[in-house]
Amino acid sequence: MLIGYEWISDTDSQAVQEAQRQALLNAGVAASHIYQDAEITQEERPGLQACLSTLQAEDTLMVWQLDRLVSSRSHLLKILQDLWQRNIGLKVLAGQGVVLDTARLNLKLAIDIIAALSELEAQVLRKRTMKAQAEARARGQQIGPHRKMTVAMLRQAMTAMAESKLSMAAIANEIGVTRATLYNYLNGDGSPKPAGKKLLAEAEDKENP
Repeated sequence: MLIGYEWISDTDSQAVQEAQRQALLNAGVAASHIYQDAEITQEERPGLQACLSTLQAEDTLMVWQLDRLVSSRSHLLKILQDLWQRNIGLKVLAGQGVVLDTARLNLKLAIDIIAALSELEAQVLRKRTMKAQAEARARGQQIGPHRKMTVAMLRQAMTAMAESKLSMAAIANEIGVTRATLYNYLNGDGSPKPAGKKLLAEAEDKENP
């Protein structure tokens, strides 16, 4: 059975919403088998949870574009592993993720590749952080948890959460803040909370006066 999932952002135009739904219908998904989350963060998605719970062995999960399903590489890896263990297929209809079609691609191979890339990126992030800390020590700066989040640190954390499988605690340690501080600015999926949005907006105003 084909099961569709769509996520609608609060910034999506009506045309984008219609394109997403039509793509699923054109691919053979019945309207009654499409689950949806609309205008909520990608961390709080009851529609996706219901969709994943409904899927059974030999079903195929259909999504329009990959970013409608996941918000980070670690999230993608988690979902792929779950689908593979339950013998469920995945097909992405458009965008960069269109290569994810289990009718043509071995899902376990995709999982192994993504896991390897995530680990590589995590190692690169650690090395960059260690180098930056060593340079700071050489300049006589004290290295330890910062009490205040900077926009540079926030952007680094958002990138790390989107591109690696590091935990929030590990990322907080990498950028030099406490986990509690990081949680004050970011959701678990890497999207900014109100404090994070404010910091980013203030930085943008300074960068583009």
